[in-house]
Amino acid sequence: MKTTILTIDDEDVILNLLDEYLSIEGYHVVRAKNPREAKQAVVDHPPDLILTDLQLEKSDGLILVTELRQKLPDVPVILLTGVWFDEQTVDEKLSGKINAYHNKSAPLHELGILVKRLLKETRG
Repeated sequence: MKTTILTIDDEDVILNLLDEYLSIEGYHVVRAKNPREAKQAVVDHPPDLILTDLQLEKSDGLILVTELRQKLPDVPVILLTGVWFDEQTVDEKLSGKINAYHNKSAPLHELGILVKRLLKETRG
């Protein structure tokens, strides 16, 4: 069975890009455009990893992560963002909420490496 990755973003172009890249890498991709769809997706297709945008239309990615973590406390979460965070901010503000963050402007192969590392860590 393929590893399932839930991608959450309100921009179709980002969802399409992630879907294409992650599918080529051999993952089963489930897409959500908003918190309602994401919450339903974790019930219908429990993910092995979650990729979520920080700034969702009419919502906040960190609030959504907190809600999803209640159901899936051990599933790694990568926060996708166009905002650059310094190491101190990540350590102080995001630690415990997410496992990693990835800037949307960074190369996709770097995201692929991050996904593989987090999946490997959670599977031991």
